[in-house]
Amino acid sequence: MDTFINDRQNQILTKGKDDATIACGKASVAGSVSQRACVFCGSRVVLYPIADALHLIHGPVGCAAYTWDIRGALSSGPQIHRLSFTTDLKEKEVVFGGEERLYKALISLIETYKPKGAFVYATCIVGVIGDDVEAVCRRVTRETGIDVIPVMSEGFNGTKKDGYKIACGALSKLIGTDTTYQAPEHSINILGDFNLAGELWMLAEYYKKMGVNLVGAMTGDGRVDDIRKAHTAKLNVVQCSGSMIGLAKEMKEKYGIPFMKVSYFGIEDMSDALYEVAKFFKSDEMMEKARKLVTEEISKLLPQLAQYREKLEGKKAAIYVGGAFKAISLVKALRLLGMKTVVVGSQTGNSDDYNLLKDMCDDGTIICDDSNPNELSEFVKQTGADLFIGGVKERPIAYKLGLGFCDHNHERKEALAGYEGMLNFAKEVYASVCSPVWQFMK
Repeated sequence: MDTFINDRQNQILTKGKDDATIACGKASVAGSVSQRACVFCGSRVVLYPIADALHLIHGPVGCAAYTWDIRGALSSGPQIHRLSFTTDLKEKEVVFGGEERLYKALISLIETYKPKGAFVYATCIVGVIGDDVEAVCRRVTRETGIDVIPVMSEGFNGTKKDGYKIACGALSKLIGTDTTYQAPEHSINILGDFNLAGELWMLAEYYKKMGVNLVGAMTGDGRVDDIRKAHTAKLNVVQCSGSMIGLAKEMKEKYGIPFMKVSYFGIEDMSDALYEVAKFFKSDEMMEKARKLVTEEISKLLPQLAQYREKLEGKKAAIYVGGAFKAISLVKALRLLGMKTVVVGSQTGNSDDYNLLKDMCDDGTIICDDSNPNELSEFVKQTGADLFIGGVKERPIAYKLGLGFCDHNHERKEALAGYEGMLNFAKEVYASVCSPVWQFMK
């Protein structure tokens, strides 16, 4: 660890060697080139899957380039979220202000696309020049009759995690505005699933077989009207706790809706997510349906996984993802495939997450918070990992090192959640680790 930045030493530990608790929740160290994204990125991750809303970036065109149909978040209906709209601020607006440009853009887009609602994202330059985005949004709301919600997500105001909070604040302005809907007795909201490759549809089908009704999803395959009535659900099931736990806590305080944290990745966590919901509703019938569903799915899945485990037994993997909940599930899923996790870290994990990872992992595993490319490259080389699991920013690290890579980020087009997702994950890991191309690498 001697080659790493001194101020980051307490954010890296090796199990079995370091007894200290890992430091986390800190601002990134200057010069570290953190893998963390900006506030705007965090906001758009949460809000963009709302498919019947207009999403307008108030800023330079460069920020909007990161939103043009780059995600695997699917919609069963409207497709407005796949488009990228920007006010394209230039030097003139920087000098004289961009409020009038924002107003005209909103009016034009609302007339053209007839969205159910609109979100306006403020970027760094808007925070610098001082445009009154909230006033423009109020004006357009009055004139058009649809909710135009400002998302004050200036990138320099923090990190991706702060963007999550701002996005949850925007959602809370919609929640509770439908006062006529009455939810069925066994009803839930799913928070923090973004319907990547249609994963939400699979999860909703599992719950439907158990007799559980889905009121709203925030925000995968999301609809503005469903979000308005989300306060009527009896339980919030939080998949990505990093992005949505704040909203779940607010809804508990405001509407009395309890919440539970779950993960849908891997057999163990997927099954627990079903059992815990059945346990919450205290229904023997629902629990029996859950057990039947889990038994059927696992009995089909395990024989198919066996052939991949045989090939992958003893292989080593490095994991670096945004949320620690995902890292925890991945460690379990890899173990089921006979693989050992030798590096694991996240951008936004808390002390409880890292303590759990420390308990789960084998001695010698490197655990890190808010890492950077230099560190990750060194970790992978030190541990001799055969596979790197991460997102779009980790992919070049793996490729440069001649390492197999598994994409577990928002850009992916293949479902990795649920029982079907576990099989897809096994296939992808096998194809990456056991590819014949590695015989040509030194």
